[in-house]
Amino acid sequence: MRMIMLAALAGLLAACATATPYQPAANAAYGFSEQRIENNRVRISFRGNSLTDRETVDTYLLYRAAEITIENGHDYFVVANRATDEHRRLQAENFGPRSPFDYWYFSPRFGWRSWYDPFWDEPNSYREITRYEAVAEIAMFDGAKPANDANAFDAREVQTNLQGRIVRPPAS
Repeated sequence: MRMIMLAALAGLLAACATATPYQPAANAAYGFSEQRIENNRVRISFRGNSLTDRETVDTYLLYRAAEITIENGHDYFVVANRATDEHRRLQAENFGPRSPFDYWYFSPRFGWRSWYDPFWDEPNSYREITRYEAVAEIAMFDGAKPANDANAFDAREVQTNLQGRIVRPPAS
């Protein structure tokens, strides 16, 4: 029983320590979402966790734009507005004594115990956490994409070219 619990805990921790897969944000805190603006215009966003790099977030956003375009029966899409935001924060780590002999006291009832002072103890280190979120507004059209528009993408071609870079969540 103990081995099963340890294996389950290890699996849970491993699942938490991976980049955001290509999934709807409704199922998790991270993933893609969209909002219809007009009949042929949609706002799409993809939000990655701290283990998801910027390139992956941008790739998933374009892939979702191609998917939505095909699902709506159109051939190509034009990116009207696009931005990738970078959210950074510092996380304090390793609070407490800096050596095993700091902040120890003896209690007759409990023996030797450590003591943490929340007012004087400072973190030993900080870790910078970066998370990316990409947002784009697309307009979807029928027919061949304009050759002279750099913001126009053939939906089927985008889907074919990016398919190998899409990581989906494990089947449950």
